[in-house]
Amino acid sequence: MNFFIRKQNQPVHLYRTAIIDIGSNSVRLVVFSGPRRNPALIFNEKVMAGLGRSLAETGMIDEPSMARAIQALERFRIVAREMDVDETVCVATAAVRDAGNGEEFTRKVEALGLDITILSGDDEARTAGLGVISAIPDADGIVGDLGGGSLDLARVAGGEVLDTATLPLGVLRAAAIRRGDSAALSRTFKKMVAAYPWLAAHPGKPFYLVGGSWRAFGRLDMHLTAYPLKVLHQYRIDVARPEKVLAGYRSMERDALRQATGLAPSRIETLPDAIALLRMMRELVKPSAFVLSSFGLREGLLYARMDPEVRQRDPLLVATERFGQLQSRFGEDARPLFDWISPVFGDDPPERQRWLMAACHLSDVAWQASPDFRAERGLEIALHGNWVGIDVIGRSMIGQALYTNFGGGPRPFPLERHVASDAMLSRAIGWGLAMRLAQRLAAGTHDVLRRSRLQRSGDALELVLEPRDKALMGEVVERRHRRLAQFLGLRAVAI
Repeated sequence: MNFFIRKQNQPVHLYRTAIIDIGSNSVRLVVFSGPRRNPALIFNEKVMAGLGRSLAETGMIDEPSMARAIQALERFRIVAREMDVDETVCVATAAVRDAGNGEEFTRKVEALGLDITILSGDDEARTAGLGVISAIPDADGIVGDLGGGSLDLARVAGGEVLDTATLPLGVLRAAAIRRGDSAALSRTFKKMVAAYPWLAAHPGKPFYLVGGSWRAFGRLDMHLTAYPLKVLHQYRIDVARPEKVLAGYRSMERDALRQATGLAPSRIETLPDAIALLRMMRELVKPSAFVLSSFGLREGLLYARMDPEVRQRDPLLVATERFGQLQSRFGEDARPLFDWISPVFGDDPPERQRWLMAACHLSDVAWQASPDFRAERGLEIALHGNWVGIDVIGRSMIGQALYTNFGGGPRPFPLERHVASDAMLSRAIGWGLAMRLAQRLAAGTHDVLRRSRLQRSGDALELVLEPRDKALMGEVVERRHRRLAQFLGLRAVAI
């Protein structure tokens, strides 16, 4: 008898990039894998080494912080090796750049086998600006990346970084400056920004917040306002909020604050200084709103390495297409589904058409879930997936479409307080009902969609099939066709 062992299919190796970011507050390893335009983050670990903690007082990295950082970096190097990454990018920012013993630290890093690059202040600001552009392609305003050792600023518009500035005023340094003289930080800030008149030349535009301390500010604002969707990326904050958030911070016990927000104690400790710097920037820049960006320096390093053609791709559609194909039953391209549905909603503006395309990419992602929870699974993927190039309104509309598509019915998905309007949710319900009809008609495949049409004609919603496909018009298909037509105020007509 002949025996053989069937070799299991090995997963395709997608390009992996490890980025080691040696900051003034934290040392972090992130590993990205997947499509070059918007790869997925597959590993993320940080150590709060505090390299910049003593800079303002001594001008040096203290020995305990240096030892902790080197220990973390040695682990990171091994982890990246075991992940079989294709490239490792190791950068250091303000603390290593400015410290009197920065060269000593650099030699220790190189002795580990890491090729370290010390970013200049302008490099750091430019790269953070590119990170915001990579996630918010139409960003038009000023980016502020607040770290432990510096505040890096960039003017972004038209997909480019136009101006940069760096201030040695990170949260760790700010704390030392303010100690014993509450007005010292304001005087120092005004003296530093005087060299950059462009900062005050663009009032009325968003101020994009990057960095862990300002993300902590955003998380606390979400808690205080009972914001229903805990998605930080592109979360908008009114310019009057800093004082209210600071008051909320002062009114809460530290343990309660940590439990409510999930913030690390080190972030909680730096919040007052982060808010102080934000208030100063507000008075200088006079922004229309604060907008949080989850993308910054590390993502900017990836974006800087992209070919121009890759940069032009839509990050939302690239990510949803890849995820949808991996999770779907047949790995189908979503374009035929979009082409079949979109004529019924032809009066949607371009941005909504884009959201519909993303929803079509994700139209089969929940099939592996229990039938009783497919609607919830689709909704969760839309609302809390790691998508960029989209705000919470777009997430809500995609989530509503998937919720309805996977059986949630023609009603708004459950949420205590919706951020999208009733009209927007109603439109997305229509998308979902149309997707649900397409899924039943073609059983999740797309050839039938290519040779059939769904169209409005007067007061009718017509489903046009070729003669060879007439038998596909079964009872369930008829019911879903009728339900969609009724929802749109039309008659269901099969041709």
